[in-house]
Amino acid sequence: MPDHSAFQKGVIKRYYEHRDTIAVHKLGELLTELWLAKKGPKAAALWENAYKLLQQAGAPINQACVIVEDRDLDAFAKLVGELSA
Repeated sequence: MPDHSAFQKGVIKRYYEHRDTIAVHKLGELLTELWLAKKGPKAAALWENAYKLLQQAGAPINQACVIVEDRDLDAFAKLVGELSA
């Protein structure tokens, strides 16, 4: 496999530099999906994804665990707001 070009290296570097910002953006979208799904199997999968994204965004693990276990949408929204500020 050939090495990456200079352009590709730049894209990869910028992705990893902004990985937390990307995760916060995805959390905002996920918040909307969770609000619409409320309950059911789709909501369960979305909450699992939320936990992974919270870790990537740099949220405190203890707080993320409590929010996901309780499925507290209000606390989740508040945390996403704090992370995006």
